[in-house]
Amino acid sequence: MDSLFPEEPARETSALAPLAERMRPRVFDEFVGQEELLAPGKPLREAIERDLLQSIILWGPPGTGKTTLARIIAETTKARFVSFSAALSGIKEIRDVMTHAEGLRRASGRRTIVFIDEIHRFNKAQQDAFLPRVEAGDIVLIGATTENPSFEVNAALLSRSRVFVLRGLTLEEVAAILARALGDNERGLGRERVGVEPDALGAIALYANGDARSALNLLELSVAAAPIIEGERRVDAARVQQAVQRRALLYDKSGEEHYNLISALHKSMRNSDPDAAVYWLARMVEAGEDPLYIARRLVRFASEDIGNADPQALTVAVAAKDAVHFVGMPEGNTALAQAAIYLATAPKSNAVYEAYNRAAGDAHNDVAQPVPLHLRNAPTRLMKTLEYGKGYRYAHDEADGVAGMDCLPESLAGRRYYRPTDRGSEAELAARLEAARLIRERKK
Repeated sequence: MDSLFPEEPARETSALAPLAERMRPRVFDEFVGQEELLAPGKPLREAIERDLLQSIILWGPPGTGKTTLARIIAETTKARFVSFSAALSGIKEIRDVMTHAEGLRRASGRRTIVFIDEIHRFNKAQQDAFLPRVEAGDIVLIGATTENPSFEVNAALLSRSRVFVLRGLTLEEVAAILARALGDNERGLGRERVGVEPDALGAIALYANGDARSALNLLELSVAAAPIIEGERRVDAARVQQAVQRRALLYDKSGEEHYNLISALHKSMRNSDPDAAVYWLARMVEAGEDPLYIARRLVRFASEDIGNADPQALTVAVAAKDAVHFVGMPEGNTALAQAAIYLATAPKSNAVYEAYNRAAGDAHNDVAQPVPLHLRNAPTRLMKTLEYGKGYRYAHDEADGVAGMDCLPESLAGRRYYRPTDRGSEAELAARLEAARLIRERKK
């Protein structure tokens, strides 16, 4: 396999390499998980084994086999294989590879497979540099990313590639990978005298959160720190707990998981499910999300999804924001939880949200109507001469507190933007608004 970087290690893995690197599968028979993509007879595996692969994007969480799959392709294909990382390469390196690939194709008809780890780190100009050679068939592009390709890969490049989604590994799959590492005499820990209790193995699989690399790293750390008892390193669940200290939660404040979790929180509250709401909130807080970002979303929710069905909701959300700002974290977590639970249990209405959207639509789409004269202020003599304020009726002087005058431009008279529901406080509001409307009509 060719590389842009001479210092990149050879395919033979050193005994000093981390356990996760030593145990990296070399053939499909060693690959654990992703059977829906890589089981015998599946299209992706067939294309790889028959060396007919076209450009693909491998999208999935860390430690699910993206780089491993690329390396298996490298060992399988007869094409020239070039590997480099988007985190370390620039436009010049890309152009050099593209020039070489074009020359090789013209001279011998041989394709070049280009594997790009972390393709989401490339900017638009860097990604565009691949496009002509992909279109010409000089290269087959394999991109690996933990981010949603819809957001991170150029549309033109994405349209010429097939996206394969790799899922996080199950507990059973991670446990199988750990068991293989413990029993492998060549690359794993099989030659060492190591005893790992079943509950410790289960704890490692749980803490890894579907990430094989993280699981193997934790196993290696736990074994290295384990006491030697009767010539054997003993690893129990307590030893694993000491090694991990705190579970690493999959989260990227600027990536898709950020939006997935806030969406889950918002939709759980909207569906009046406080248990789900507090769970998704905890997922975000424990992963290190900015608490003020969460507070801002709660404030927005209070207006968008509750509104006047419970006017107190906005007060609670703003109070949570102030509490987090005042006491900081982690003490502010309960203020956020209190607000999320309150919002989830409050009566729901999007009538305020819809009212604004309807009004904004008219503001954008209709001719900007002048303010009716009777609603204009008249602080100068000229304005009074021009009849600013003429016909205005002071509502507090009316017996019912409502004057018989229109407050919308003439072309929009009678338009109803706010349509309260019959839920919560809005049921009472609806009755009051209808009464006021009837009074206005009668007084006209």
